[in-house]
Amino acid sequence: MFDKFREECGVFGVYGHREASKLAYLGLYALQHRGQESAGIAAADGVRVRTLREMGYVNEIFDEAALSGLPGHIAIGHTRYSTAGESKLSNAQPILIECVHGQLGICHNGNVVNASEIRDALVKQGSIFQTSSDTEVVLHLYARSQAPTIDQALAESLASLDGAFSFALITKDQLIAARDPHGFRPLALGKLGEGWVVSSETCGLDLIGATYVRDVEPGELIIIGPSGLKSIKPFATAKLAHCVFEHVYFARPDSEVFGQSVSEVRTNLGRLLARETRVDADVVVPVPDSGVCAAIGYAEEAGVPMRFGLIRNHYVGRTFIEPAQSIRHFGVKVKLNPVKSILAGQRVVLVDDSIVRGTTSRKIVKMVRAAGAREVHVRISCPPTISPCFYGVDTPRRSELIAATHTLDEIRRYLAVDSVAYLSLDGLLAAVGKKRDQYCTSCYTGQYPVAFPRDEHAYFQLTLKLDASRARLPEEEPETVG
Repeated sequence: MFDKFREECGVFGVYGHREASKLAYLGLYALQHRGQESAGIAAADGVRVRTLREMGYVNEIFDEAALSGLPGHIAIGHTRYSTAGESKLSNAQPILIECVHGQLGICHNGNVVNASEIRDALVKQGSIFQTSSDTEVVLHLYARSQAPTIDQALAESLASLDGAFSFALITKDQLIAARDPHGFRPLALGKLGEGWVVSSETCGLDLIGATYVRDVEPGELIIIGPSGLKSIKPFATAKLAHCVFEHVYFARPDSEVFGQSVSEVRTNLGRLLARETRVDADVVVPVPDSGVCAAIGYAEEAGVPMRFGLIRNHYVGRTFIEPAQSIRHFGVKVKLNPVKSILAGQRVVLVDDSIVRGTTSRKIVKMVRAAGAREVHVRISCPPTISPCFYGVDTPRRSELIAATHTLDEIRRYLAVDSVAYLSLDGLLAAVGKKRDQYCTSCYTGQYPVAFPRDEHAYFQLTLKLDASRARLPEEEPETVG
């Protein structure tokens, strides 16, 4: 519905609690923003692993009866948005197999960029795949391993992967967490009484009362079982490449990601945005909800009051019935409504976290204009997005990214605003502070820390050409009124 990058996935794991599956259910609630297509939980009681996964929201899938069928003191959970593989039940996670090493369930946040090459090689050797998910290649590699122990077999399997992965895995008596050597995706480790918890974000720990201990380190494999916690680092060291978009948009503002408060980083983005792009205005209005922290920082730095001139309807589900005769800007109006008393006659600064295609931003601007705004200035708390991501984020092709194929003035005219400005790359890196050299910024620079896959290379090069399609901005739906 909104013209944004789609979240990747959320993973959660619990060890050492008699209601592990219920805690995993709560953890997935906290991580629901990271994926809304499907969800699943696998639980183990020391003898066997059971799993339940379905399409839909967490609260649509699990109830008391469902969770009672997942007994045990170990559990992992997953909430998914598809970045590799189709959106269908067979690709929902956790994926569970049984092989020579026993049962193994897996949840994945990220994207294995060489999965297609590995899959092709395995198929030629007789492997039969049940899903189109990149995650399944890990299970095939694991099942084929001749290593004598589970942790050695897993380390051997993961060493073949390129790209981004934060895994939560389960055996009949172990919880396992793993993170790629670049550290693309976050994964936190927490303590709950005598037990352990892993979560894509710390907000998942907060909800169940777990204490944050540290991040699972890049390139680390943690095995938690009857003999305690064991940490190994079986992978070659690589340059850190944390996804900076976790701070810009993906993560919840109440989380700490990569050792930093998301809320504070986003507020800093807004402060720096005001220093770089300040304009005379009467009111700063955030595009809810992801633009709120940056708008607070912008307003503080610019000395202009921030008010909620756009109100979001938080009770909209994944789908809704649209009238047969379209209402102008229907999709956006279901989610947002302008407050005329705040906007009328005002010079408005609209603060948002990003512009992808620009279609939704254009509609929001029209709503603000219709509410009586005298001027509208759009400010974006990150640099122009010019390149797709291959590390676990669903992004359009380069030709669909408005900033990749159009000048700033063309974007301004398309949005129909008085001005538009983005935060600079230096400003973005200043907001994350002393760890600025540890972040991946490929969506803003086109410079990739891990080579993208062969099947993406051709279209990436193709869309670098600013051909006839460059002049065509996204179409707007017919402006008829029912």
